[in-house]
Amino acid sequence: MADHSGHRDRLRGEFLARSESFPDHKVLELLLFYALPRQDTNPIAHDLLERFGSLEGVLDAPPEALAQVKGVGDRSAVLFKAVKELARRYAAGRSRIGNLITTNYAAYEILHPLFFGARNERVYLLCLDGKKKLLGCAKLGEGNVNAAEVTPRGVVETALNHNAARVILAHNHVSGLALPSDEDKATTLYLQTLLSQVGVLLDDHLIFVDDDMVSLKDSGLLPEVK
Repeated sequence: MADHSGHRDRLRGEFLARSESFPDHKVLELLLFYALPRQDTNPIAHDLLERFGSLEGVLDAPPEALAQVKGVGDRSAVLFKAVKELARRYAAGRSRIGNLITTNYAAYEILHPLFFGARNERVYLLCLDGKKKLLGCAKLGEGNVNAAEVTPRGVVETALNHNAARVILAHNHVSGLALPSDEDKATTLYLQTLLSQVGVLLDDHLIFVDDDMVSLKDSGLLPEVK
């Protein structure tokens, strides 16, 4: 078997010198070094990109689909999932309790990492005090590709458990369209009324798709509570 140690050392050095401009196939090739210590990983990296279309596609692919690419085994599948989860936790960890959530962008920075790579709908609640300081971010539920089941009681209890004066509801659409559905609109208005009865203001309902976000408040779909 050929000795690839020299090539691997050069690739590692090249990555450390210019990681931000490293092409996707070389990133995959480098990652695969640690799952496949005695194989030439360059053709496997190219095969993965050809099959799944992009680096994101590779990281999003389920293990059974990855296994259909020659040379990819359980170790490689676990490595890709670990890298993706590490990236999600890193991004989420940069958001800290106590931040002021006074703009949509501030809410986006907190919430976007939580939807990173999600294959199902997820629902979160940002709980704020009266001055819009973040008290906590709670996951309310996760469902299939079409819906996440969240109970109104669960929303109210979560807000009260955090002693929140205001909350921001957020969920993602895996369909690729961030436009609010009729059900989204109806649920928002119902929750707004329900929360107001216990002294909590529903500040906004945000819908996420990849790097896009739609605010129901900014869209004129969340009237002020009198």
